Amino acid sequence: MGLFTQLATLPLAPVRGVAWVMERVVEAAENEYYDPAPVERELAELERELLAGDIDEETFDRREDELLDRLDEIRAHVQGTDT
Repeated sequence: MGLFTQLATLPLAPVRGVAWVMERVVEAAENEYYDPAPVERELAELERELLAGDIDEETFDRREDELLDRLDEIRAHVQGTDT
């Protein structure tokens, strides 16, 4: 970038800075949303609740399906960004 270009675009620096920060925030939120660890922990907790008799099998099956669908979504996202 030449000196003239830097001077001409200087008034846009705050906008570029805000855009950069927003990109980092979105990136961090996506990383958290697509982290499989919390879903896997929920599956383990769900199984513990079933074995302890805290929930019935119907509730377990319904919630397990939801969590497995979420894991599929996470895996699809990871495969889509890795290729």
